[in-house]
Amino acid sequence: MSNGQQGYGFAGGYTVSAESAPPAALVKDTTTAGFTADVIQESRKQPVLVDFWAPWCGPCKQLTPVLEKVVAAAQGKVKLVKMNIDDHPSIAGQLGIQSIPAVIAFKNGQPVDGFMGAVPESQIKAFIDKVAGAGASGGADIAGALKAAEQAIAAGDPQGAGEIYAMVLEIDADNVAAIAGLASVQLDLGDTAGAEATLATTPEAKAGDPAIAAVKARIKLAAQVAELGDPKELERRLATNPKDHQARFDLAMIQNAMGERDAAADSLLAIFKADRNWNDQAARTQLLTFFEAWGMTDEATLTARRKLSSMMFS
Repeated sequence: MSNGQQGYGFAGGYTVSAESAPPAALVKDTTTAGFTADVIQESRKQPVLVDFWAPWCGPCKQLTPVLEKVVAAAQGKVKLVKMNIDDHPSIAGQLGIQSIPAVIAFKNGQPVDGFMGAVPESQIKAFIDKVAGAGASGGADIAGALKAAEQAIAAGDPQGAGEIYAMVLEIDADNVAAIAGLASVQLDLGDTAGAEATLATTPEAKAGDPAIAAVKARIKLAAQVAELGDPKELERRLATNPKDHQARFDLAMIQNAMGERDAAADSLLAIFKADRNWNDQAARTQLLTFFEAWGMTDEATLTARRKLSSMMFS
């Protein structure tokens, strides 16, 4: 999200504009001597974010203006204190900070959370709302956070998306979209056990939600693929015997695991076309499982479904 775009808030319903400027009361520089008063004591009144930076740090120059803008838009929910670690290195050393930019949140005199690096604006907003303890009244704003997570995924940042989903769940633990989103990201990052643990937090009344079902289907497929073997050997078997439907079926599973959805669908459709009743219509059944995992509006699903219908009713 670019710095000039409007963003989202949580309970406060705040948005950030290019014109936002941090009031002096909300943002200040501090020193080693002033840290106790500016951060420790002040954090007993409301959360205080400490921005550890240095003049030579390029990412710091990217982060600080965005951080100030979001703090201003939060309208007093948090304060921002900036500390130049070149001039005042001892506090950063005591906190174990090894790289900058680093932002540490203090509440009630204690560090409670933080992040490192020039993270996206959307992630800063979610972090501030988490630290500020936003309530459940920000449903529309949570929708904005979920959209920001989707944007992070589209931009190739699953880690950032996962952090946003986790922050949403700090506010609304029963949010199915965030549960499914976090579990899906964990799967993408290879953490199947983490995905299963996340899914286990789904409220019983929402266990049948399509987004939850899609992630469960992905886990099931991953478990099946783990037992399948070498795709090159399967391709050799098919070259020798194009009617080796089991080899083609197993290859479809591997193709799907590799993200080759169209190829996986075509492999199963080839089996169905040659012998629709093979193995109790296993090709058609697996296609339907793929559709559920991919989502009913996915291009691969729509294309394969049209082909399947054409074969079934021709």
